[in-house]
Amino acid sequence: MQDRRVVITGLGAVTPLGNTVEEYWEAVKQGRNGVGPITHFDASQHSTRIAAEVKNFDVTRFVDAKEARRMDMFVQYAMAAAKMALSDSGLTINEHNATSIGVLIGSGIGGVETWETNDLALINHGPRRVSPFFVPMLIANMASGLIAIHTGAKGPNMAVVTACATAGHSIGEAWHVIKRGDADAMLAGGSEAAIRPLSYAGFCSMKAVTTRNDDPEHASRPFDKDRDGFVMGEGSGVLILEDLEHAKKRGAKIYAELVGYGLSADAYDMVAIDADGAARSMKNALRSAGIGPEKIDYINAHGTSTPIGDPEETKAIKMALGDHAKKVAVSSTKSMIGHLLGAAGAVESIVCIKAITDGVIPPTRNLFEPDPECDLDYVPHTAREAKVDYAMNNSFGFGGQNATLIFRRFED
Repeated sequence: MQDRRVVITGLGAVTPLGNTVEEYWEAVKQGRNGVGPITHFDASQHSTRIAAEVKNFDVTRFVDAKEARRMDMFVQYAMAAAKMALSDSGLTINEHNATSIGVLIGSGIGGVETWETNDLALINHGPRRVSPFFVPMLIANMASGLIAIHTGAKGPNMAVVTACATAGHSIGEAWHVIKRGDADAMLAGGSEAAIRPLSYAGFCSMKAVTTRNDDPEHASRPFDKDRDGFVMGEGSGVLILEDLEHAKKRGAKIYAELVGYGLSADAYDMVAIDADGAARSMKNALRSAGIGPEKIDYINAHGTSTPIGDPEETKAIKMALGDHAKKVAVSSTKSMIGHLLGAAGAVESIVCIKAITDGVIPPTRNLFEPDPECDLDYVPHTAREAKVDYAMNNSFGFGGQNATLIFRRFED
């Protein structure tokens, strides 16, 4: 069994703060707000009427309009992010290398819009009006499947579905695929497009989302004492993971190295986070990276802005990092773009990588008065210049499924 080094050579993103990595990263450094009134549907009857929507997205930059009509929006976002990541990496897929390049892109919920549209067709017009593309458009593995079809990648191909930990697990499992020699490169990440009437009604009914409808600017406030729930976001993030020697041979630019991946189960509650499980995920990532807690310079937290989740993650960071927890910079990108559910771990990993390459730690927006139980250095309001050698990203999903990734500044 091989144990190869895995580096990041390409990045692609579609987010509420921009539809390229450059737009997204600049906005994150500035602490800009991506939350506003819902425009995707009439939300007037929903208890929450704000979200972090993708804006000005043009899928025809990446696929033609006819093909796009056969893709749910979560697949369209993933296709765009994947093609941007491939272009960024300079990796060409051809008949000589196609079988050694794979795809591992998941979605926490999948084709919600497809489900809604066809369910209404069934109820109002009968089964003959259900689209023959209903099932292939709906299923969560179709982002990986269609991206392979469009790019020609014939290597390992699968999808992870672990709610809000989906992208973290996708990237981590792709790392394992390359380390053991089953592929030379992988397109990995997550995608979500769940700002739809049915799914949003479900989150509203369980009182998981904020009701700060009149103040979208300050609605997502991780670790703040006045937080009242998360803001739903949407979009996609895709990373090109590559065997180091393969990347060097073709002269690829290298953003960072993925050195640690931890995962765990809370075995505790359907939706509530448990600090013990989250801490074990972080400890497992540190162990797999072969480093101590003192090496971590920055944590991009799960930090959803929920009353229960933020204090539990704070507790978990203390359990995992010990005395170093008070010294490490922690911030939540969700304060700006909301919670992208199955895509969160990918767009947040991009932030970790850019923090390493640019020497900038992004802020936690809207942290006006920290919860007394949330007493770490959350980098409030303003980005901070700092050398980041190791960055950690946490993703904790419904069902108690946890993922932690550790990225390192690349040194040959």
